[in-house]
Amino acid sequence: MKRVLSGVQPTGNLHLGNYLGAIRNWVKLQDGYECFYMVADLHAITVPQAPDDLRRATREVTAALIACGIDLDKSAIFPQSAVAAHSELAWILSCHTQLGWLTRMTQFKEKRGVASDTNFLEKIEAYGTASSEKEKKEALKALKEDQYSFGKANLGLFSYPVLMAADILVYKATHVPVGHDQKQHLELCRDIAGAFNRQYPLPNPPPQAGEGTSGFFPLPEPLILGEATRVMSLRDGTKKMSKSDESDYSRINLTDDADSIAKKIKKATSDSYATIGENIDNRPEANNLLTLYAALKGVSREVALAECGDKNFSAFKQMLTDVAVAHLSPITAKMRELLAAPDYIDQALAKGVSQAGAVAGKTMKEVKELVGFLAPK
Repeated sequence: MKRVLSGVQPTGNLHLGNYLGAIRNWVKLQDGYECFYMVADLHAITVPQAPDDLRRATREVTAALIACGIDLDKSAIFPQSAVAAHSELAWILSCHTQLGWLTRMTQFKEKRGVASDTNFLEKIEAYGTASSEKEKKEALKALKEDQYSFGKANLGLFSYPVLMAADILVYKATHVPVGHDQKQHLELCRDIAGAFNRQYPLPNPPPQAGEGTSGFFPLPEPLILGEATRVMSLRDGTKKMSKSDESDYSRINLTDDADSIAKKIKKATSDSYATIGENIDNRPEANNLLTLYAALKGVSREVALAECGDKNFSAFKQMLTDVAVAHLSPITAKMRELLAAPDYIDQALAKGVSQAGAVAGKTMKEVKELVGFLAPK
């Protein structure tokens, strides 16, 4: 069976974007793939986390996954940090990862506040090849600005794509559900896997059966599935829905009750058009709300537009509220039930650690033998 690995960070309330863009699709994958879903607590600490909050959020994410339909008899849910093979393989893979690959990671540049697409090493080259004093002065200024922000970033933030590659490769995952903003990381994972495979070819490789099948690590393929893979803020249709947004009205949390959902949809940004359907492709907020309606109701955008296109914002928001409450209320109720039983959540995670550890441990044993590490007996 093909194998899937994915995860979510325990850094705050999961919201509708997490559900429609990822978790709902994870549920569907369980019947066709062997699935490993991690609570990515190692990734979470690239920014400071209060220990008690991290533990609470880990249980909350686990409760959300189960409430949304992740079946513990079909899939493993586990804290990333509890399977040591993730960190162990990350070090080995870091020795096969070029610094230039990491400096080009868009999310790293965004998180350390660098707006320019030009990476740090390219700025060094620009300074070294400047042909005039003016060019050299400008290049030096750009280099110093970038060097300052580069120097302030922690090593974990810089190298976490290598850990992400280890997360995937330690299970020899064949497929990874990703959003559009994570495709770059999966491409890097494939590059790292390829570098390792070339450095350590298998002594008796299997017959070639296609790209990525003859080396030790398979080259994982992206899975981008379903409607609403990119859910936008309720306050600004040009920005992705995010749990880090200061305004709680920008998102619908999976823990929100019916009244909160209704209030947030009612306050969602509107515009002056008479109907929802008019010029929909050029109206980010209306477009986003229609996408949410279609995804929650389980219909295509075309069907949703036929149902709602002639409605004004007020009438449409009521329709969206009804669909959202009907869809999310059972999830919220189940989450509350699970969070009231932390021992059950911990047992579920322990089961997942056992399942994940067995697979990851076998991979690490094979990796160490390929690399040449001596295992005294």
